[in-house]
Amino acid sequence: MIPPMKLVTQSFLFLCALATTVSASPIRSQVKFDADVEPALRQQMLGDLDFIAQVKGSRTTPLHQQVFGKLEGANYSKWFDSRIFSIGKNACGGGNAVACVIPFYDNNKMWVTKNYTQFSHPQISRVSVIFHEARHSERQNGNWSHANCPTPFKDAAGNDIRSIWTGALLQGQAACDVTPFGSYGSATILLKNIALNCETCNSKVRADADLYANDQLGRVIDPKAKTAMKADFGMIRKR
Repeated sequence: MIPPMKLVTQSFLFLCALATTVSASPIRSQVKFDADVEPALRQQMLGDLDFIAQVKGSRTTPLHQQVFGKLEGANYSKWFDSRIFSIGKNACGGGNAVACVIPFYDNNKMWVTKNYTQFSHPQISRVSVIFHEARHSERQNGNWSHANCPTPFKDAAGNDIRSIWTGALLQGQAACDVTPFGSYGSATILLKNIALNCETCNSKVRADADLYANDQLGRVIDPKAKTAMKADFGMIRKR
């Protein structure tokens, strides 16, 4: 589970028009929705899942291959549907939470809050939070618990690091990772590969993916993990 302020980063769903090339026959996710999930919210989430189900790229980075396999829509759908079986509504602790997985209740259920429809960010960022939460379903990996962000937590310019979605201050919050394979790390890997390698995405989708990937990369606070990710993305030369 990602508590309120501790969920600030990964719980970032938004409203934005689909901005990519799509096929006429989307691959509909098999996820089930509780009766209290209103039609508009259901359609928005299914639209996001349809979007990721149609992307394709002939290349992937090694880390992406480890976490998700090939950059193929059907592959992403299988990855998600094997982890999240149902979606319901829950306050997730309240505050700034947008979505959560509550392992002690159900490892394979994702909960969304009213905040899911109260932000306006690119669709690819909504997709990344859905996949972020799906990563938390993995009981065999301890549900990929987050690490506390440092205090203070500042960027290279000396500014406090805040949530790109809510503006909340992140220092001291359980909103960071120390591994490339956690929820923030894996969401970053997904986003960077969409930015670098998606052949069915238009330039805006790729630019949005890169923007949010760079933000999420800032949540990986272990130097070795971050260096490995930068090398994987071609941001630095591999040693």
